[in-house]
Amino acid sequence: MEENSYSRVCITGGSGFIGSCLVKKLLEKGHTVHATVRNQGDTSKVNLLKSFPNAENKLVLFQADIYNPTEFEPAIKGCEYVFHVATPMVHNTQSSQYKDTAEAAVAGVGIIADACIRSKTVKRLIYTASVMASSPLTENGGCFKSCIDETCWTPFDVSFTYANDFAMGYTKSKTLAEKEILNYNEYANSRLEVVTLTCGLVGGETLLPYVPSSMETILSLLSGNLLFSNMLKFLQELLGSIPLVHIEDICQAHIFCMEKPSMKGRFLCVDTNLTIREIASYFQEKFPEYQIGKEFIEGPDKGVRCDSTKLMEMGFDYAYDTKKILDDSVACGRRLGYLIK
Repeated sequence: MEENSYSRVCITGGSGFIGSCLVKKLLEKGHTVHATVRNQGDTSKVNLLKSFPNAENKLVLFQADIYNPTEFEPAIKGCEYVFHVATPMVHNTQSSQYKDTAEAAVAGVGIIADACIRSKTVKRLIYTASVMASSPLTENGGCFKSCIDETCWTPFDVSFTYANDFAMGYTKSKTLAEKEILNYNEYANSRLEVVTLTCGLVGGETLLPYVPSSMETILSLLSGNLLFSNMLKFLQELLGSIPLVHIEDICQAHIFCMEKPSMKGRFLCVDTNLTIREIASYFQEKFPEYQIGKEFIEGPDKGVRCDSTKLMEMGFDYAYDTKKILDDSVACGRRLGYLIK
């Protein structure tokens, strides 16, 4: 992509944590953005997007739901790049079409990829994947491989101490959907390039008026929220460590994948990875005003490392280190009243 050339791009899930930040950055760069939201009647979400610089002239909103994925076609039409950020988090029990979130997610990526091909304008589809699809566990779950990289895929026949139905449903949906969408790179008759960005647990700041769930997970060591601290334990059980990345780096990585003249395949997007014990120790030292449970200080001090050099070899640089990810997450939690100072 030429520097200073402007494109028409589509972002699914435009009002979410990553989606809203991406919408804002692309508008600031001068691109025309087609953003989808589940409900255009939700004024708080719609007004946030409309408040961004250049939104008046460059933002077009569309209503679309992953449980009715054909609704995305009008938003995709005429675009050069599509960022598929939307993902079903909770199963729509009214759906007669899909039995769970995994089935909805897989069907959704297929219909969206097909719409990209039919458009005849979309060059590249960039999918926001999750590191939860990249467990380094061996097939039987007996041990970890030496590191997490793009060759790792989460096995399903493994039981976990800290998993709940939501965690397992989400992990399965993100794994199957990423595999499905990558298949489009193998189709000889398609000129569509597919990139999957397999993102770590996202921290930092947010444009939203509430703390996103990924940040609640990071902050659970300070908030004492059992649901999210169990999610943190599940992540360590699944991945051997907690892969982290800053929201700013996540958005820049998405834009980087758009701006490359040609790019396809799977790329791990993780800046750093720590064990729960290392995160707890950092928080304990930096924010002594919070009580951190003894169980978090006593876990393993070394975890499975992440190898995200593939993206860096393409020319991407991470701008935010461990300290910035954790400090910004705490500052955000305090600003929004989630953490009491």
